[in-house]
Amino acid sequence: MNSPIIGITIDREDEYLRLKQHYTDAVIRVGGMPILLPPIGNPLPYAESINGLLIPGGDDLDPFYYNEEMTPTVKPVPRQRSDFEISLLKEVVSREKPVLGICYGMQLINVVFGGTLYQDIGSELSVEINHGKGYHIIVIAENRFLTKGKFSVNSTHHQAIKRLGNGLIDFARSPDKIIEAFYRGDYPFLVGVQWHPEHLMDDNLSIDLFYSFVKASREKNL
Repeated sequence: MNSPIIGITIDREDEYLRLKQHYTDAVIRVGGMPILLPPIGNPLPYAESINGLLIPGGDDLDPFYYNEEMTPTVKPVPRQRSDFEISLLKEVVSREKPVLGICYGMQLINVVFGGTLYQDIGSELSVEINHGKGYHIIVIAENRFLTKGKFSVNSTHHQAIKRLGNGLIDFARSPDKIIEAFYRGDYPFLVGVQWHPEHLMDDNLSIDLFYSFVKASREKNL
């Protein structure tokens, strides 16, 4: 079977490059070949070489990118990482290759398309759910990628989408109206999810998401 190359961006911490193994395991399970992309150098050769891009979770995106002052609750990822990912994302999108953003990755995609974020849900919103820890229900509406209905997902974020980016369509929300997933309507596969499906690969929703992403990446490679 043709295994599409899935580029996964990774974090930098001092002299170490870091990525949780769940991401590579999930990609391999559904037939992809994961390649780790360090936040160093020119992103253009990576964009040309990979068949799909996965931007994984992490800490917070610096509010600089959506023209806000940073509040004390924010723990930004290194600008070296986010600068690289933004440049890489733009190159990948210009080639219409599949993109999947998870948690921080979803938030970064939203900002690249002109959206903004709540820097801290607890400080800025009155919500019923603790989105920083545990599980909660989401409702998935009609879309091209996942089955609609109610699902339980894991939640480990304190930021969320405030204004949705240009061309992005939300298709899942929590009961307290936090956007949990979006896609780009005029794009073959560009999806962001707020939960961590890579941790739940015994769950049909998670398997379907990764399978759809890798399938789209395989078709781009034909």
